[in-house]
Amino acid sequence: MHVERFSSLESLEPLRDAWRELSQIAPMMSPAWLENWWRAYGNDDAQRELYVLGIFDDAGQLAALAPWYLHRSKSHGRVLRFLGSGEVCSDHLSLLCREDCAAAAVDALAEWLETSNTPDSADRWELLELTGVDADDPAMVRLATAMRRRGHGLHHRPALRCWRLELPPSWDEYLARLPKGHRKQVRRMVRDLFASGRAVLYTLDDERHLDEFLDTLIDLHQRRRQSIGEPGCFASPSFSRFMRLATPELWRDGLLGLQVLKLDDRPIAAEFQIRGGGEVFAYQSGIDPEQLDAQPGNLSSIATIRRAIDQGYRGFDFLRGDEPYKPHWGATPVETCELRIVAPHATARLRHAVWTAGVRVRRLVKTGLNRAVGGVSDGDPRANAKKIAVGDAQKIAVGDASYSQ
Repeated sequence: MHVERFSSLESLEPLRDAWRELSQIAPMMSPAWLENWWRAYGNDDAQRELYVLGIFDDAGQLAALAPWYLHRSKSHGRVLRFLGSGEVCSDHLSLLCREDCAAAAVDALAEWLETSNTPDSADRWELLELTGVDADDPAMVRLATAMRRRGHGLHHRPALRCWRLELPPSWDEYLARLPKGHRKQVRRMVRDLFASGRAVLYTLDDERHLDEFLDTLIDLHQRRRQSIGEPGCFASPSFSRFMRLATPELWRDGLLGLQVLKLDDRPIAAEFQIRGGGEVFAYQSGIDPEQLDAQPGNLSSIATIRRAIDQGYRGFDFLRGDEPYKPHWGATPVETCELRIVAPHATARLRHAVWTAGVRVRRLVKTGLNRAVGGVSDGDPRANAKKIAVGDAQKIAVGDASYSQ
Protein backbone atom coordinates (compact mmCIF):
# COMPACT_ATOMS: atom_id res chain seq x y z
CA MET A 1 0.00 0.00 0.00
CA HIS A 2 1.14 3.54 -0.68
CA VAL A 3 -0.51 6.92 -0.01
CA GLU A 4 -0.68 9.93 -2.29
CA ARG A 5 -2.02 13.39 -1.52
CA PHE A 6 -4.20 15.27 -4.03
CA SER A 7 -4.32 19.06 -3.76
CA SER A 8 -6.64 20.00 -6.62
CA LEU A 9 -9.86 18.78 -8.18
CA GLU A 10 -8.05 18.46 -11.50
CA SER A 11 -5.56 15.99 -10.04
CA LEU A 12 -8.49 13.88 -8.77
CA GLU A 13 -10.04 13.54 -12.23
CA PRO A 14 -8.36 10.15 -13.00
CA LEU A 15 -9.78 8.74 -9.74
CA ARG A 16 -13.36 9.89 -10.22
CA ASP A 17 -14.77 6.59 -11.50
CA ALA A 18 -13.09 4.60 -8.72
CA TRP A 19 -14.25 7.22 -6.21
CA ARG A 20 -17.84 6.87 -7.42
CA GLU A 21 -17.57 3.11 -7.05
CA LEU A 22 -16.32 3.37 -3.46
CA SER A 23 -19.08 5.83 -2.49
CA GLN A 24 -22.04 3.83 -3.80
CA ILE A 25 -23.19 3.00 -0.28
CA ALA A 26 -22.32 6.47 1.07
CA PRO A 27 -23.74 9.08 -1.36
CA MET A 28 -22.78 11.98 0.92
CA MET A 29 -19.19 11.02 0.16
CA SER A 30 -19.63 10.88 -3.60
CA PRO A 31 -17.66 13.20 -5.90
CA ALA A 32 -20.94 14.88 -6.88
CA TRP A 33 -21.44 15.90 -3.24
CA LEU A 34 -17.91 16.56 -1.97
CA GLU A 35 -16.30 18.14 -5.03
CA ASN A 36 -19.13 20.66 -5.27
CA TRP A 37 -18.84 21.35 -1.55
CA TRP A 38 -15.23 22.30 -2.21
CA ARG A 39 -16.23 24.55 -5.11
CA ALA A 40 -18.73 26.35 -2.87
CA TYR A 41 -16.75 26.50 0.38
CA GLY A 42 -13.08 25.92 -0.31
CA ASN A 43 -11.87 27.23 -3.64
CA ASP A 44 -12.05 30.91 -2.71
CA ASP A 45 -10.82 30.57 0.88
CA ALA A 46 -7.09 31.26 1.16
CA GLN A 47 -7.00 29.51 4.54
CA ARG A 48 -8.18 26.21 3.08
CA GLU A 49 -6.42 23.73 0.84
CA LEU A 50 -7.52 20.40 -0.54
CA TYR A 51 -6.02 17.45 1.33
CA VAL A 52 -7.52 14.31 -0.23
CA LEU A 53 -5.49 11.18 0.45
CA GLY A 54 -5.65 8.21 -1.89
CA ILE A 55 -4.42 4.82 -0.67
CA PHE A 56 -3.34 2.50 -3.50
CA ASP A 57 -2.62 -1.22 -3.54
CA ASP A 58 0.45 -2.83 -5.08
CA ALA A 59 -1.27 -2.90 -8.49
CA GLY A 60 -1.84 0.85 -8.36
CA GLN A 61 -5.60 0.51 -7.86
CA LEU A 62 -7.45 2.81 -5.47
CA ALA A 63 -8.04 0.92 -2.23
CA ALA A 64 -9.29 3.76 -0.04
CA LEU A 65 -9.88 7.50 -0.01
CA ALA A 66 -9.75 10.06 2.81
CA PRO A 67 -11.72 13.09 1.48
CA TRP A 68 -10.31 15.86 3.66
CA TYR A 69 -9.22 19.47 3.47
CA LEU A 70 -6.74 21.46 5.55
CA HIS A 71 -7.81 24.63 7.35
CA ARG A 72 -5.17 26.99 8.73
CA SER A 73 -5.83 29.48 11.53
CA LYS A 74 -3.85 31.18 14.29
CA SER A 75 -6.10 29.85 17.03
CA HIS A 76 -6.44 26.22 15.88
CA GLY A 77 -3.33 25.68 13.79
CA ARG A 78 -3.41 23.27 10.84
CA VAL A 79 -6.63 21.25 11.10
CA LEU A 80 -7.78 18.41 8.83
CA ARG A 81 -11.55 18.10 8.35
CA PHE A 82 -13.92 16.19 6.11
CA LEU A 83 -15.05 17.79 2.90
CA GLY A 84 -18.79 18.35 3.33
CA SER A 85 -18.58 19.35 7.00
CA GLY A 86 -19.76 22.62 8.53
CA GLU A 87 -23.14 24.13 7.71
CA VAL A 88 -23.87 21.55 4.99
CA CYS A 89 -24.14 18.96 7.80
CA SER A 90 -23.07 15.87 5.86
CA ASP A 91 -23.67 12.68 7.84
CA HIS A 92 -22.18 9.16 7.92
CA LEU A 93 -18.76 10.48 6.90
CA SER A 94 -15.90 8.00 6.96
CA LEU A 95 -12.96 6.65 5.01
CA LEU A 96 -14.03 5.11 1.73
CA CYS A 97 -12.46 1.64 1.60
CA ARG A 98 -12.62 -1.45 -0.57
CA GLU A 99 -13.87 -4.31 1.56
CA ASP A 100 -11.08 -6.67 0.50
CA CYS A 101 -8.31 -4.44 1.88
CA ALA A 102 -9.94 -2.01 4.32
CA ALA A 103 -7.77 -2.91 7.33
CA ALA A 104 -4.49 -2.67 5.40
CA ALA A 105 -5.57 0.61 3.80
CA VAL A 106 -6.42 2.24 7.13
CA ASP A 107 -3.12 1.08 8.64
CA ALA A 108 -1.23 2.51 5.67
CA LEU A 109 -3.06 5.81 6.10
CA ALA A 110 -2.19 5.97 9.81
CA GLU A 111 1.48 5.32 9.05
CA TRP A 112 1.51 8.04 6.39
CA LEU A 113 -0.16 10.55 8.71
CA GLU A 114 2.56 9.91 11.28
CA THR A 115 5.65 9.81 9.09
CA SER A 116 4.71 12.74 6.83
CA ASN A 117 3.89 15.03 9.75
CA THR A 118 7.29 16.68 10.16
CA PRO A 119 7.84 20.37 11.00
CA ASP A 120 9.11 21.30 7.53
CA SER A 121 6.63 19.22 5.54
CA ALA A 122 3.96 20.77 3.31
CA ASP A 123 1.71 17.94 4.54
CA ARG A 124 2.11 18.95 8.20
CA TRP A 125 -1.03 18.90 10.37
CA GLU A 126 -1.81 19.41 14.05
CA LEU A 127 -5.36 18.16 14.50
CA LEU A 128 -7.76 15.78 12.79
CA GLU A 129 -11.23 17.13 13.60
CA LEU A 130 -13.73 14.66 12.18
CA THR A 131 -17.48 15.25 12.55
CA GLY A 132 -20.55 13.52 11.14
CA VAL A 133 -19.05 10.11 12.01
CA ASP A 134 -21.03 7.05 13.10
CA ALA A 135 -19.81 6.05 16.55
CA ASP A 136 -19.29 2.41 15.58
CA ASP A 137 -17.85 3.01 12.10
CA PRO A 138 -15.17 0.30 11.67
CA ALA A 139 -12.75 2.35 9.56
CA MET A 140 -12.84 5.33 11.92
CA VAL A 141 -12.48 3.13 15.01
CA ARG A 142 -9.45 1.43 13.43
CA LEU A 143 -7.89 4.78 12.48
CA ALA A 144 -8.40 6.18 15.99
CA THR A 145 -6.83 3.08 17.53
CA ALA A 146 -3.85 3.14 15.17
CA MET A 147 -3.15 6.82 15.79
CA ARG A 148 -3.37 6.49 19.56
CA ARG A 149 -0.91 3.59 19.47
CA ARG A 150 1.44 5.92 17.61
CA GLY A 151 1.37 8.44 20.47
CA HIS A 152 -1.36 10.79 19.24
CA GLY A 153 -3.94 12.27 21.60
CA LEU A 154 -7.55 11.21 21.22
CA HIS A 155 -10.76 12.99 22.15
CA HIS A 156 -14.18 11.57 21.39
CA ARG A 157 -17.61 12.89 22.34
CA PRO A 158 -21.19 12.11 21.30
CA ALA A 159 -22.84 14.31 18.70
CA LEU A 160 -26.37 14.72 17.37
CA ARG A 161 -27.82 11.35 16.52
CA CYS A 162 -29.14 10.28 13.13
CA TRP A 163 -32.47 8.45 12.90
CA ARG A 164 -32.98 5.52 10.53
CA LEU A 165 -36.18 3.71 9.63
CA GLU A 166 -35.81 0.07 8.61
CA LEU A 167 -38.19 -0.43 5.70
CA PRO A 168 -40.21 -3.64 5.30
CA PRO A 169 -41.10 -5.10 1.89
CA SER A 170 -44.63 -3.68 1.85
CA TRP A 171 -46.63 -0.65 2.97
CA ASP A 172 -49.08 -2.83 4.91
CA GLU A 173 -46.22 -4.36 6.89
CA TYR A 174 -44.97 -0.87 7.72
CA LEU A 175 -48.42 0.25 8.88
CA ALA A 176 -48.65 -2.79 11.12
CA ARG A 177 -45.60 -1.56 13.03
CA LEU A 178 -47.17 1.78 13.94
CA PRO A 179 -49.13 2.28 17.18
CA LYS A 180 -52.86 1.84 16.73
CA GLY A 181 -53.74 5.52 16.96
CA HIS A 182 -51.01 6.57 14.53
CA ARG A 183 -51.91 3.78 12.13
CA LYS A 184 -55.56 4.88 12.13
CA GLN A 185 -54.58 8.50 11.39
CA VAL A 186 -52.33 7.46 8.48
CA ARG A 187 -55.01 5.27 6.94
CA ARG A 188 -57.53 8.10 7.17
CA MET A 189 -55.15 10.51 5.42
CA VAL A 190 -54.41 7.99 2.68
CA ARG A 191 -58.12 7.34 2.14
CA ASP A 192 -59.36 10.94 2.29
CA LEU A 193 -56.50 12.74 0.54
CA PHE A 194 -54.30 10.40 -1.48
CA ALA A 195 -56.88 7.88 -2.69
CA SER A 196 -59.25 10.71 -3.60
CA GLY A 197 -56.57 12.39 -5.73
CA ARG A 198 -56.50 15.59 -3.68
CA ALA A 199 -52.91 14.90 -2.52
CA VAL A 200 -50.36 13.90 -5.15
CA LEU A 201 -46.62 13.34 -4.79
CA TYR A 202 -44.63 14.44 -7.84
CA THR A 203 -41.09 13.08 -8.27
CA LEU A 204 -38.53 14.70 -10.56
CA ASP A 205 -38.15 12.43 -13.60
CA ASP A 206 -36.76 14.86 -16.19
CA GLU A 207 -33.69 17.07 -15.72
CA ARG A 208 -35.44 19.85 -17.63
CA HIS A 209 -37.69 20.36 -14.60
CA LEU A 210 -34.89 20.28 -12.03
CA ASP A 211 -34.79 24.04 -11.42
CA GLU A 212 -38.57 24.16 -11.03
CA PHE A 213 -38.55 21.46 -8.35
CA LEU A 214 -35.55 22.98 -6.57
CA ASP A 215 -37.07 26.46 -6.61
CA THR A 216 -40.24 25.08 -5.03
CA LEU A 217 -38.23 23.39 -2.28
CA ILE A 218 -36.27 26.58 -1.57
CA ASP A 219 -39.41 28.71 -1.46
CA LEU A 220 -41.21 26.37 0.96
CA HIS A 221 -38.15 25.88 3.15
CA GLN A 222 -37.36 29.58 3.43
CA ARG A 223 -40.93 30.67 4.08
CA ARG A 224 -41.37 28.03 6.78
CA ARG A 225 -38.12 28.82 8.58
CA GLN A 226 -38.69 32.56 8.41
CA SER A 227 -42.22 32.12 9.78
CA ILE A 228 -40.65 30.82 13.02
CA GLY A 229 -37.96 33.48 13.18
CA GLU A 230 -35.07 31.62 11.55
CA PRO A 231 -33.14 32.71 8.44
CA GLY A 232 -33.38 29.34 6.66
CA CYS A 233 -30.47 27.37 5.17
CA PHE A 234 -30.69 29.05 1.78
CA ALA A 235 -30.02 32.46 3.32
CA SER A 236 -26.37 31.40 3.21
CA PRO A 237 -24.89 32.25 -0.22
CA SER A 238 -22.38 29.41 0.09
CA PHE A 239 -25.07 26.85 0.92
CA SER A 240 -27.26 28.03 -1.94
CA ARG A 241 -24.33 27.83 -4.33
CA PHE A 242 -23.46 24.35 -3.14
CA MET A 243 -27.01 23.08 -3.67
CA ARG A 244 -27.22 24.62 -7.14
CA LEU A 245 -23.89 23.05 -8.10
CA ALA A 246 -24.44 19.62 -6.60
CA THR A 247 -28.04 18.99 -7.64
CA PRO A 248 -27.48 18.46 -11.41
CA GLU A 249 -24.50 16.14 -10.78
CA LEU A 250 -26.41 14.15 -8.18
CA TRP A 251 -29.21 13.74 -10.72
CA ARG A 252 -26.90 12.57 -13.48
CA ASP A 253 -25.22 10.08 -11.12
CA GLY A 254 -28.60 8.64 -10.07
CA LEU A 255 -28.27 9.84 -6.48
CA LEU A 256 -31.01 12.47 -6.32
CA GLY A 257 -34.62 12.21 -5.23
CA LEU A 258 -36.46 15.53 -5.49
CA GLN A 259 -40.17 15.47 -4.67
CA VAL A 260 -43.01 17.97 -4.38
CA LEU A 261 -46.32 17.19 -2.67
CA LYS A 262 -49.36 19.07 -3.92
CA LEU A 263 -52.73 19.36 -2.21
CA ASP A 264 -55.56 20.48 -4.47
CA ASP A 265 -52.87 21.27 -7.06
CA ARG A 266 -50.99 23.61 -4.70
CA PRO A 267 -47.45 22.78 -3.48
CA ILE A 268 -47.53 22.30 0.28
CA ALA A 269 -44.35 20.28 0.89
CA ALA A 270 -41.10 19.35 -0.83
CA GLU A 271 -38.21 17.04 0.00
CA PHE A 272 -34.63 16.78 -1.23
CA GLN A 273 -33.32 13.23 -0.90
CA ILE A 274 -29.97 11.60 -1.56
CA ARG A 275 -30.11 7.93 -2.51
CA GLY A 276 -27.55 5.16 -2.56
CA GLY A 277 -26.76 1.70 -1.23
CA GLY A 278 -30.43 0.81 -0.96
CA GLU A 279 -31.06 3.78 1.36
CA VAL A 280 -32.99 7.05 1.11
CA PHE A 281 -31.46 9.97 3.01
CA ALA A 282 -33.97 12.77 3.70
CA TYR A 283 -31.60 15.72 3.53
CA GLN A 284 -33.70 18.89 3.19
CA SER A 285 -37.39 19.77 3.21
CA GLY A 286 -39.88 22.58 3.26
CA ILE A 287 -43.57 23.03 4.02
CA ASP A 288 -46.07 25.80 3.35
CA PRO A 289 -46.50 27.81 6.58
CA GLU A 290 -49.92 28.95 5.37
CA GLN A 291 -51.17 25.36 5.12
CA LEU A 292 -50.25 23.96 8.52
CA ASP A 293 -53.83 22.90 9.23
CA ALA A 294 -53.49 20.40 6.36
CA GLN A 295 -50.54 18.78 8.19
CA PRO A 296 -48.12 19.00 5.23
CA GLY A 297 -45.28 17.40 7.19
CA ASN A 298 -47.33 14.29 7.99
CA LEU A 299 -48.63 14.07 4.42
CA SER A 300 -45.10 14.35 3.05
CA SER A 301 -43.83 11.63 5.40
CA ILE A 302 -46.62 9.28 4.36
CA ALA A 303 -45.99 9.88 0.65
CA THR A 304 -42.18 9.69 0.71
CA ILE A 305 -41.93 6.66 3.01
CA ARG A 306 -44.52 4.81 0.95
CA ARG A 307 -42.70 5.70 -2.28
CA ALA A 308 -39.41 4.43 -0.84
CA ILE A 309 -41.03 1.11 0.13
CA ASP A 310 -42.65 0.75 -3.30
CA GLN A 311 -39.27 1.34 -4.94
CA GLY A 312 -37.61 -1.40 -2.89
CA TYR A 313 -35.39 0.67 -0.60
CA ARG A 314 -34.25 -1.00 2.62
CA GLY A 315 -33.90 2.06 4.81
CA PHE A 316 -35.13 5.63 5.20
CA ASP A 317 -32.63 7.84 7.02
CA PHE A 318 -33.90 11.10 8.54
CA LEU A 319 -30.28 12.10 9.29
CA ARG A 320 -29.11 14.12 12.28
CA GLY A 321 -31.26 15.75 14.93
CA ASP A 322 -33.54 14.44 17.69
CA GLU A 323 -36.78 15.97 16.41
CA PRO A 324 -39.84 14.12 17.82
CA TYR A 325 -41.33 13.33 14.41
CA LYS A 326 -38.52 10.88 13.62
CA PRO A 327 -39.30 8.24 16.28
CA HIS A 328 -42.98 8.99 15.65
CA TRP A 329 -42.56 7.37 12.21
CA GLY A 330 -40.70 4.40 13.65
CA ALA A 331 -37.09 5.47 13.18
CA THR A 332 -34.44 4.40 15.70
CA PRO A 333 -31.32 6.37 16.68
CA VAL A 334 -27.86 5.89 15.21
CA GLU A 335 -25.20 7.17 17.58
CA THR A 336 -22.69 9.60 16.07
CA CYS A 337 -19.62 11.31 17.37
CA GLU A 338 -17.01 14.00 16.93
CA LEU A 339 -13.51 12.59 16.82
CA ARG A 340 -10.36 14.66 17.44
CA ILE A 341 -6.91 13.17 16.88
CA VAL A 342 -4.14 15.40 18.19
CA ALA A 343 -0.61 15.35 16.76
CA PRO A 344 2.13 14.64 19.34
CA HIS A 345 3.59 18.15 19.05
CA ALA A 346 3.83 20.56 21.96
CA THR A 347 1.88 23.29 20.18
CA ALA A 348 -0.87 20.92 19.08
CA ARG A 349 -1.24 19.53 22.61
CA LEU A 350 -1.37 23.02 24.08
CA ARG A 351 -4.07 24.12 21.67
CA HIS A 352 -6.06 21.00 22.47
CA ALA A 353 -5.70 21.61 26.21
CA VAL A 354 -7.09 25.13 25.75
CA TRP A 355 -9.98 23.78 23.67
CA THR A 356 -10.73 21.09 26.27
CA ALA A 357 -10.74 23.69 29.06
CA GLY A 358 -13.22 25.73 27.06
CA VAL A 359 -15.48 22.69 26.68
CA ARG A 360 -15.41 22.15 30.45
CA VAL A 361 -16.24 25.79 31.17
CA ARG A 362 -19.17 25.77 28.73
CA ARG A 363 -20.42 22.58 30.33
CA LEU A 364 -20.25 24.08 33.81
CA VAL A 365 -22.11 27.17 32.62
CA LYS A 366 -24.78 25.02 30.97
CA THR A 367 -25.14 22.92 34.13
CA GLY A 368 -25.53 26.08 36.21
CA LEU A 369 -28.19 27.47 33.90
CA ASN A 370 -30.07 24.16 33.99
CA ARG A 371 -30.06 24.24 37.78
CA ALA A 372 -31.20 27.87 37.79
CA VAL A 373 -34.27 27.08 35.71
CA GLY A 374 -34.98 23.75 37.42
CA GLY A 375 -33.82 21.62 34.51
CA VAL A 376 -31.63 18.56 34.37
CA SER A 377 -28.39 19.32 36.17
CA ASP A 378 -26.03 16.69 34.86
CA GLY A 379 -26.10 17.50 31.13
CA ASP A 380 -26.47 15.01 28.32
CA PRO A 381 -26.47 11.51 29.86
CA ARG A 382 -25.09 10.10 26.60
CA ALA A 383 -21.90 12.09 27.20
CA ASN A 384 -21.18 10.66 30.65
CA ALA A 385 -18.88 7.69 31.24
CA LYS A 386 -19.41 6.13 27.84
CA LYS A 387 -17.07 3.72 26.11
CA ILE A 388 -16.79 2.38 22.60
CA ALA A 389 -15.11 -0.78 21.50
CA VAL A 390 -11.95 -0.46 19.48
CA GLY A 391 -10.68 -3.58 17.77
CA ASP A 392 -10.99 -6.73 19.84
CA ALA A 393 -9.78 -5.45 23.18
CA GLN A 394 -8.81 -1.77 23.03
CA LYS A 395 -11.25 0.71 24.63
CA ILE A 396 -11.39 4.46 24.22
CA ALA A 397 -12.98 6.43 27.05
CA VAL A 398 -15.32 9.08 25.75
CA GLY A 399 -17.06 12.15 27.10
CA ASP A 400 -17.10 15.89 26.59
CA ALA A 401 -13.58 16.34 27.93
CA SER A 402 -11.87 12.98 27.68
CA TYR A 403 -8.30 12.93 26.43
CA SER A 404 -5.96 9.99 26.13
CA GLN A 405 -2.41 9.72 24.89
